[in-house]
Amino acid sequence: METAELFLNRELSWLAFNERVVAEARIEALPVYERLKFLCIAASNLDEFFMIRVAGLKKQVLSGSAGTSDDGMPPQAQLDRISERTHKMVDKMYRIWREKLVPALEQAAGIRILTEGTMSPEQKEAAQNHFLSSVFPALTPLAVDPAHPFPHLRNKSINVAVFLRPKDKDHKGKRKKKKKKTLGDGSPEVEADSLAVVQMPSVLGRLVSLPSVGKHAGGRDFVMLSELIRTHVGVLFPGYVVKHTAAFRLTRNWDLNVDEDESEDLLSTLQEELRRRDRGAAVRMELSSHASPELEKVLMEALGLAPADVYRCEGPLQLSDLSALSDGDARPELRVEPLVPNTPMVLRDADSIFPVIAQRDILLHHPYESFDPIVRLLEEAVDDPNVLAIKQTLYRTSGDSSIARALSRAAENGKQVAVLVEIKARLDEANNIAWARRLEQNGVHVVYGLVGLKTHCKVLLIVRREGNLVRRYVHLGTGNYNPTTARMYTDISLLTSRTDIADDASALFNMLTGYAEPPQWKKLAVAPLTLQKRILELIDRETQRAKKGEPARILAKMNSLVEPNVIRALYEASQAGVEIDLLVRGICCLRAGVPGLSDRIRVLSIVDRFLEHARAFAFGAGDRAEVFIASADWMPRNFHRRIEVLAPVEDPQLRARVLDEVLGVGLRDNVKARRLMPDGTYVAVERVGPEVRSQGVLLDLSRRSNDPKSEPLIRHVAAPEPAAPEATRPPAAPTTATAT
Repeated sequence: METAELFLNRELSWLAFNERVVAEARIEALPVYERLKFLCIAASNLDEFFMIRVAGLKKQVLSGSAGTSDDGMPPQAQLDRISERTHKMVDKMYRIWREKLVPALEQAAGIRILTEGTMSPEQKEAAQNHFLSSVFPALTPLAVDPAHPFPHLRNKSINVAVFLRPKDKDHKGKRKKKKKKTLGDGSPEVEADSLAVVQMPSVLGRLVSLPSVGKHAGGRDFVMLSELIRTHVGVLFPGYVVKHTAAFRLTRNWDLNVDEDESEDLLSTLQEELRRRDRGAAVRMELSSHASPELEKVLMEALGLAPADVYRCEGPLQLSDLSALSDGDARPELRVEPLVPNTPMVLRDADSIFPVIAQRDILLHHPYESFDPIVRLLEEAVDDPNVLAIKQTLYRTSGDSSIARALSRAAENGKQVAVLVEIKARLDEANNIAWARRLEQNGVHVVYGLVGLKTHCKVLLIVRREGNLVRRYVHLGTGNYNPTTARMYTDISLLTSRTDIADDASALFNMLTGYAEPPQWKKLAVAPLTLQKRILELIDRETQRAKKGEPARILAKMNSLVEPNVIRALYEASQAGVEIDLLVRGICCLRAGVPGLSDRIRVLSIVDRFLEHARAFAFGAGDRAEVFIASADWMPRNFHRRIEVLAPVEDPQLRARVLDEVLGVGLRDNVKARRLMPDGTYVAVERVGPEVRSQGVLLDLSRRSNDPKSEPLIRHVAAPEPAAPEATRPPAAPTTATAT
């Protein structure tokens, strides 16, 4: 095969993932708010995709870059394919909204989204009163003419464009009627003298509640704020007649460009760059479907966009805002069953968490098991007079962070506290800068990592005096120190006091905060120094075992698989006879099941209630399997441009848990899993035997583990034995969602 044929396109693979998210919104068996959640997530995902990935490709085109992706596509070709695929996806999303969710919301939840034409007289009066009292004072009309250039509109802002005509020119006989022109497509041009833009204030809620009347009394009626502004926008332009209005929304290049080598103060430089970011080039415009061709043309010219960059939307712009429809509605039938995370009994019954970790390693599988023990460990350390020092990395954390508050209290209590805050965490830069400032003000020693690298690893180190000795306690995680997302993402936490891992954790922090040379790591593999090398060594070891006729096996779970050298190594392993099963939630550039290339490689993606976020790996068959958890996906950025950590799981019981629960149950999923085909499409897994919904199985195990009389959470369900290659098997009919 040609080199380019070895890989699937990264951007198209990501779009395939988002299509799987969209498909969840179509599943009528799910509660309506759960379906709405998936539609909102898909819309939010697209925003980030355009702000970062599409914006990057457009920059390559403008710069004349001759580079191609690993699959051989130049930037413009990728943009063309993205546009074609994304237009279809957006159309599907709005069909789901109109045809599935709108009637389901009204039937199940009594919710209606009204327009001027569907309001009762009483509701029209209430809407007008709300507009005049609460919206009109916050609006600023922006004229567009030779004296007023087209305004610079914020990223993701929703705006109303208005074509106006002076009233004295709108009456018959006041001026000679001129013949309307036609546009290139033959449609009539809207005759208008003036253009104005009104930006929707971001401080006002998107959903305006209206009184429910008549047969809908007792329901919940809303009007979108953009519709309210569009309907009453004439109030802003006395002396003019509104001839045409339409809402539109912009997406801009949102990536940051910071030269760390030239920056004397990275924090200040980044803050300045954040202020400039709203002025990035427009990369997408979403436009109400009823907008005239003339208005579309005017807006495209003003914003420097091509027709392929315009997305006509037959429904509310910014679908992600519709998640607010479920706010304050606690009816259980409209949601999935509430999550009650389990806390293992060994931690729940302990007076202090330190003696427990001193005696044994602890593994927590979030969100089925609570993140509270991690917070508790830190809070115990804050108030424990025997704790001498606390060191931690923070990549993303919650806005009201209990973690950051505890670190501040530790410094106030006189402990040595060093925190690496990654202020370049994409889309969380402002939040992390704010926390960095607060931590510094409270006496925490804050550092920002190494120049040119993001610190993405999740490590907590606590140094504690115990008698005449000093013991170190380490937390290593696959997810962020964010108690909120820990209830929505699947992740793994490892708590240990093993000396060799603690030595590596200490060396890691010394390297991050000082001038220490990278050590010879005892147990950890650390990017960008040794992580990729270690992964390739482990893959090669299984390859050599297979060539000798020995059992050889690779199991891996991650968010994305992109790195070309790792993909080539997996192909070689497959050809040598290694059985390889991969759980890759999102992007996968590897072609699975290609005869002669990847016959023994199977790739599944699971999209379900919780975001699959854990990274876990097993190399070796049977009792020879070595098990690891990591903060890193197998991507170039994780191997080469980030500080990442791969850690072994050495306790036999915990190793079995990773093999059984984290990897094994997922590989048996035949309800939510989709199998990657050689051409990059995904199909529903053929259901053979009993139904297995992996997240449901793990939720059930967690619930029963709360009962001391029930079976323990650790259950040896074992990873499935490798099946015969399915590359040539006809795709199974979809079970709970349309195959994408």
